[in-house]
Amino acid sequence: MSFPLIGDKAPEFEAKTTQGVVNFPKDYEGKWIVLFSHPADFTPVCTTEFMAFQQRKEQFDELNAQLIGLSIDQVFSHIKWIDWIKENFDLDIEFPIIADHGQVASLYGMIHPNKESNTVRAVFIIDPTGTIRAILYYPQELGRNMDEILRMIRAFQIADEKKVAMPANWPNNETFGDRVIVPPASDVETARKRLKQKGIKCYDWWLCTKELK
Repeated sequence: MSFPLIGDKAPEFEAKTTQGVVNFPKDYEGKWIVLFSHPADFTPVCTTEFMAFQQRKEQFDELNAQLIGLSIDQVFSHIKWIDWIKENFDLDIEFPIIADHGQVASLYGMIHPNKESNTVRAVFIIDPTGTIRAILYYPQELGRNMDEILRMIRAFQIADEKKVAMPANWPNNETFGDRVIVPPASDVETARKRLKQKGIKCYDWWLCTKELK
């Protein structure tokens, strides 16, 4: 089994979804993408995940992020499943779900031999240039944390714009709060100046933080 890595371009494919045929990632050029697989339709944990993604869809929209799900089920199964969610929880699943026959799962390493033939809970966060920025894998028995996925996209966008990094648990770090990390200086002169620079707090030349403005 192989799969693309962080920094690779997202493998291209064409697939049928609950909202028609998509050419991926071309159809979403200029957007952040959350491509995620689930083991199967009409299963308990997967149902809670789809509901959780939909309940946060406005937050993903605000981040210019497109959700797209996937499993090795027929499109008719996807349609009946989202109808069931609507009937029982009054929640419309508004993002597309890919009906895969194994092509996409193979491209993205979503099938793990020791987990039968279903796709695992994989998440690929892809930036507007089509580059894979993060990869998450969860076992079948553990549902995902959608707030963490939102946090990652927010952090990537800030990091790209401000050229900074985020500490652990940002923006609620136990020591630094929502401050961000300034990249370490690459020469002696810059390191010395930074120790005295207004708005930047340094604990040493290689660990400096600042507030976002």
